[in-house]
Amino acid sequence: MMDLSSLDRPSILSFIFYPRKEFKDHPGNGFDLFIPVDPQISISSRFYLGHSQWPWILYFHGNGEVVSDYDEWAPFYHQIEVNLVVADYRGYGASGGEPTLGHLLKDSHTIFLAIKEELLKRGLRNEVWVMGRSLGSLSALELASLFHEEIKGLIIESGAISMVRVFRNLGVPIDGRTVEKIDREWEEKAKGISLPSLIIHGGRDRLVPVEEGRQLYRCLGSKEKKLLIIPEATHNDILWVGFKDYFKAIHDFIKEGHF
Repeated sequence: MMDLSSLDRPSILSFIFYPRKEFKDHPGNGFDLFIPVDPQISISSRFYLGHSQWPWILYFHGNGEVVSDYDEWAPFYHQIEVNLVVADYRGYGASGGEPTLGHLLKDSHTIFLAIKEELLKRGLRNEVWVMGRSLGSLSALELASLFHEEIKGLIIESGAISMVRVFRNLGVPIDGRTVEKIDREWEEKAKGISLPSLIIHGGRDRLVPVEEGRQLYRCLGSKEKKLLIIPEATHNDILWVGFKDYFKAIHDFIKEGHF
C-alpha cells in the first residue's frame, strides 16, 4: 500500500474531504453492513440487492456524497441486472472516525474482504467488479492493484492519474516534490493493473479535467480497456447527461464481457 501520510495534513484534507453525517433508512430490497476498520470505528455500507444471481459492483463514491445518495440510483443498476454495494469513508454517513487519505486506502482492503465474506455468508453471487467515482477512484485503483485475482474488472468514473495536476487545479496547497513522488508511484501502480477496465469521464469536467481520464486510460496495464468520454458532461452531472451511454457501457462491460 502506498504511503500517503505526507498529504494527511489539515491544510490539504480540508480541500479533499467534505464529510456528511447523513444516513437514511434503507429503501428495501437490500441491507446495511457496518464494517469494523479500527477499534470502535466502523464504516457504513449499503447493499442494493436486485437478484441473488446478479453480479455485484462495489462502489466508492465522490468526496461530497454518502451511501444513501445512491438510493435513487441503485434501481438503474438493477435495470442492467447488476447488484450494487456502496461504501462510505471514515466520517461519512454513519461511519466513525475522521477521513484521511491513508485511512481511505487502508480501509478499502478491509471493506472489500468484508463484503466478499458477506456475499458468501448470504449465499449471493460472489462476483465483484470494483468502481470508483472521483475521490473513490483511489480506493478502486488500490484494490484493483492488490486483489486482481478476486476482482472481475475495474470501472473508474471521473478519476485521475495525477494528484499533482488535480490538486493544483483545485488550489490545494502542496509540496510539489512530495506529490510528484506519489504520482510516480501511483502511475507504476496503474501500469501493474491487468484487470479489464472501463474509464468514464465528462468532456467538460473542470474539477478533474478530461485529460486525466485519458492519461489514466493510457497508463493502465490492462489489455482489455475502454475509454468512454461523454462530451457535454461536467464532473457532477455526468450521470444525468450521459445516462444512456453510461449504463450501456457498464452493462456491456459486465454482462456481455465486451464493449
